[in-house]
Amino acid sequence: MLKRHILVVIAVVALGVAACSSGDDSAAEDDAPSDSNGGFMVQDGDLVEVHYDGTLDDSSTFDSSRERGEPFSFTVGTGQVIPGFDDAVRGLAVGESRTVRILPVDAYGEWSEELVYEVPYGSSQDDVAVGDQVYLNDGRPAVVLEVKEGTVVLDTNHELAGEALTFEIEVLAITRPE
Repeated sequence: MLKRHILVVIAVVALGVAACSSGDDSAAEDDAPSDSNGGFMVQDGDLVEVHYDGTLDDSSTFDSSRERGEPFSFTVGTGQVIPGFDDAVRGLAVGESRTVRILPVDAYGEWSEELVYEVPYGSSQDDVAVGDQVYLNDGRPAVVLEVKEGTVVLDTNHELAGEALTFEIEVLAITRPE
């Protein structure tokens, strides 16, 4: 809620400054994109707050900020989200929505055989089973594909690798750095 109030205060201050200007056309203009109502349009560096619903091609939901009841915030263009999600919010204004289908190349990549490893398996790990999610020493998650005598086969691809993702995104707030 605080972010929305900050946005309103910034807009009111900007209107006050514009009303008090001398009308000198040589003054520097803000080159930031804005919508037809004078509001910000999302650009790189903006902190945005959005609601989204993410579905797969079979219409199953894989994630939803709406279902969690908590908006998602991130800074556009900083690598905090998949590239296709960054691209989808650019140019939107507060209150605008967009539905976008993101191909694997702009999401979590294609599934790769190179990210499947066979690793040694100790007797102290007797409870490991096919389908278990485990974590490598470097913290990366992996799924157990096969348990063999003395080794396990692990898939370290992201669980959504190879999937096209459809997002319905609504911009709730934009905070522009000063």
